Amino acid sequence: MDDEKRREKGMEVRREVLGDAHVDRAVSRTDDFTADFQDFITRYAWGEVWTRPGLDRRMRSAVTLTAMISLGKIEEFEMHVRAARRNGLAVDEIKEVILHSAIYCGVPAANAAFASAQRVLREYEEGD
Repeated sequence: MDDEKRREKGMEVRREVLGDAHVDRAVSRTDDFTADFQDFITRYAWGEVWTRPGLDRRMRSAVTLTAMISLGKIEEFEMHVRAARRNGLAVDEIKEVILHSAIYCGVPAANAAFASAQRVLREYEEGD
């Protein structure tokens, strides 16, 4: 794939995983300072990595949730909780990912993740 095809496929996957509203907000905030970064994540993260055949989107979501917990990136974690639901993870599977992360990422990180996920899942189920 060339860069243009990666960009197109990346935007398609990005919208499917994160939702149009989120992507539209991110794109609308793009300016000269952030344009290269937006292009990079669209082509590389979404158009190259998320489209690889080795893992399905459910597994990618589980791995991403764990990474966000381990890094303490709660805002990104919340975004990816919504994405995980879109990608087919059940609420109980998200709970298990967080519980499993408590062992490898730490109880305080998992505690924060549970609190955030509880709120996000409630909003998601209510049609946020």
